[in-house]
Amino acid sequence: MTDTGDRVKIVSEKTLSDGWTRLANYELDYTDRNGETHRLHREIYHRTPAACILLYDPKRDTVVLVKQFRLPAYLAGEPAWLIELPAGLLDEDHPEDAIRREAMEETGYRLRDVRFLFKAFMSPGAIMEHVHFFFAPIDISDRVNGGGGVADEHEDIEVLELPLDEAVAMIESGEICDAKTIMLLQWAVINRAKLSV
Repeated sequence: MTDTGDRVKIVSEKTLSDGWTRLANYELDYTDRNGETHRLHREIYHRTPAACILLYDPKRDTVVLVKQFRLPAYLAGEPAWLIELPAGLLDEDHPEDAIRREAMEETGYRLRDVRFLFKAFMSPGAIMEHVHFFFAPIDISDRVNGGGGVADEHEDIEVLELPLDEAVAMIESGEICDAKTIMLLQWAVINRAKLSV
């Protein structure tokens, strides 16, 4: 048993699945703010940290996004090919190194100036994954190959270059429904005046 503070005590942990990601069942004693202790049961996905990046060309006022198949969207009956930012798991790399690798693999862009913005838990009620958010100004000359993902991993990624305003409008139309992408597109609108600096 692990004591993680005055209000939380892990009573038991059991691995339910350990495939693409580990799913564990927890029993914990949680003391609420009124001093009452409750036995809670939670299932947690142990996803590793990830990173994502907004690639923005200030000369053309365009963003580079990717489109790829996502099984959860398909299973939910939604359009299965989601428009997203370039992103990926850290695979034990430093977040900036990982996002440089992912941007090159997915979009073909070589990144010069990468800026860390913030990190966030995307679904803290059930998933341990936290995502590092980055921004990079780009130029058309930075594209050194076609991108499209890693063939050995069966990635089939379409690269999209869209005007920033069009990408933002796609949030309202429902064409962009990925949370991390919505967050960084909105960040870009808020900070637009500073993006070319």
